[in-house]
Amino acid sequence: MSRADKRGRHHVHIELTPAQYQRLVTQAKQCGLSRRAYLVRLVEGTPVRTRPSQEIKELRTEIHHIGNNINQIARSVNAGIARAEDAKRGLFLLDQVYELMYQIAKK
Repeated sequence: MSRADKRGRHHVHIELTPAQYQRLVTQAKQCGLSRRAYLVRLVEGTPVRTRPSQEIKELRTEIHHIGNNINQIARSVNAGIARAEDAKRGLFLLDQVYELMYQIAKK
């Protein structure tokens, strides 16, 4: 049985093969965590997710901008100042959102 230090913490020493260590380093980096934080989350059973890629971040930003445009069109429709072209533009933008979401889902 290990003894706790002055702060009540236990220290654990483990041995890993080079392949296991590299896998730990890679997975922790993908999650944006230190090796220690990554292992603690695994031990605690906390879900550990990888960070989204830059491409996914850019797609989400683009979807956000398209959503803002759709909201502006919806406001003008509700205010009664929209034209038929505005409604067509809104549908076009909505199609773009669905296409971008499909691209994200494929990855």
